[in-house]
Amino acid sequence: MTKADLIEKVQATRPDLSKRQVAELVDTVFEHLARAIRKDKRFSMPGFGTFVVKRRAGRVGRNPQTGAAIEIAPTKTVGFKPAPELKKAL
Repeated sequence: MTKADLIEKVQATRPDLSKRQVAELVDTVFEHLARAIRKDKRFSMPGFGTFVVKRRAGRVGRNPQTGAAIEIAPTKTVGFKPAPELKKAL
């Protein structure tokens, strides 16, 4: 599903809102979700799942062309753990 698909689905359930209004709503929801993940290091939606910040340790990797060792810096990423209801629905 793309962002445009999501906007169409939401707009179909709320015909009183224009696509532009729904697009602004979707953007606002995801903006606040991203802020919550950055600030609190997690975001939980009951029945859907939990987004958490995960840390990846630094490590030594290999350049596939030359085989030379390269240092890969530690990074942060976002992990998702689905709620039992979502897992069951799959």
